[in-house]
Amino acid sequence: MTLTTHRVLITGGVSGIGLAIASAFAQNGAHLVLGGLISADEGSEISLSMQRLGASSCEIDRTDISDAAAGRRMVEQMIASRGGIDILVNNAGIQHVAPVEDFPAEKWQQVIDINLSAPFHLSAAALPAMRKSGFGRIINIASVHGQVASVHKAAYVAAKHGLIGLTKTIALECADTDITCNAICPGWVRTALVEKQIVTRASQSGQTVDAEAHALVSEKQPTGKFMEPEQIAEMVLFLTGPASHNITGSAFTLDGGWTSQ
Repeated sequence: MTLTTHRVLITGGVSGIGLAIASAFAQNGAHLVLGGLISADEGSEISLSMQRLGASSCEIDRTDISDAAAGRRMVEQMIASRGGIDILVNNAGIQHVAPVEDFPAEKWQQVIDINLSAPFHLSAAALPAMRKSGFGRIINIASVHGQVASVHKAAYVAAKHGLIGLTKTIALECADTDITCNAICPGWVRTALVEKQIVTRASQSGQTVDAEAHALVSEKQPTGKFMEPEQIAEMVLFLTGPASHNITGSAFTLDGGWTSQ
């Protein structure tokens, strides 16, 4: 695709799945705003790398989107500076693991604020500009945990289930326009954070990193293979392209067969 006129905001766009999505859009010439709590120097390096890949422009926004008002301002500032917003990818997310009875209230709130409330506030801020221009694509990076649960992940599971519900509601409210809203539900994706978990398991078990990686993913995914961030990015591109203009309110599961069991 050629996306040289498309203005794209990606939260959590400076690492992992978000960075892969940003790279895919960059390779197609989009104008990028990437959210992430990183240093100015790190941001400059990422911005330059996106432009080398082909982005028409790229800037880093270090807004803390756990603050609802700040998140809305983030979108409003992009619209003011870029003249609008065409694609919003709500990707930022955090996790905390604990049994329900031991789950700290402040951790619950942080997970809900970033994983669910932020997509609501950013979408609400973006929709008026999308309606004005007559075009918009909202992609919510949910999770397989938006469809099934796992122990000790109460806040994350609740937030991701809620995010799929939010996706469907936005889709219905925009059904008479060329604005679509869809969710992507990845299973295990081999990001830097997951890699750390694999290395820790290997150090504890004495097994190789490759053996522990296979053991970890096989606990849930029958294929025994991780999804790659680039595969998630390709799905995002498809959902923003012309072939998907009548696809909205859907949750696409990319999980190596996890939820088929």
